[in-house]
Amino acid sequence: MSVGFTSCCFDSAHHFLQTIGPDNTGCLLLDIRMPGMSGLELQDKMSELGYSMPIIFITGHGDVPMAVKAMKGGAIEFLQKPFKEQDLLNCIEKTVNVLESRFEGEKLKRNYQKSYDSLTPREQSVMEMIVDGHANKVIAIDLGISQRTVEIHRSRVMKKMGARALAELVQMAVILKS
Repeated sequence: MSVGFTSCCFDSAHHFLQTIGPDNTGCLLLDIRMPGMSGLELQDKMSELGYSMPIIFITGHGDVPMAVKAMKGGAIEFLQKPFKEQDLLNCIEKTVNVLESRFEGEKLKRNYQKSYDSLTPREQSVMEMIVDGHANKVIAIDLGISQRTVEIHRSRVMKKMGARALAELVQMAVILKS
């Protein structure tokens, strides 16, 4: 089956762990029953070692508790054998979309972090208080500065962060904290 995806095969979970590090990207197609370490054991080991690679499980001997464990462990899909090739391709495509979303999310977070790092410590304090819903007057009292100074800091925060509205700034702060 060749539809433009590059693939690698491993004869065991141990061989996979020796070859592919936590920083590699891609999608892992795992059988529940494998010689040596099972698919679920490999999923646990990967989580322990800091892998973030999405997993599609396949099995001919699955049950509901097994599927629930796999999904709670972060699996993208759990396919029962026999399955249609198109079902597997759809799962892989879904997983590729998840990877692209993660990449875009990480890129966005890095950009927000860069903008946040450009703020002065005072601007960072003002931003945190703005995001927490404090009015300019309250921020001024809490920080021991004038309300006009808060307005200036607020304006600089919005400009440096690239936020056009308070809701956008709040969204940025949420992403930064995630």
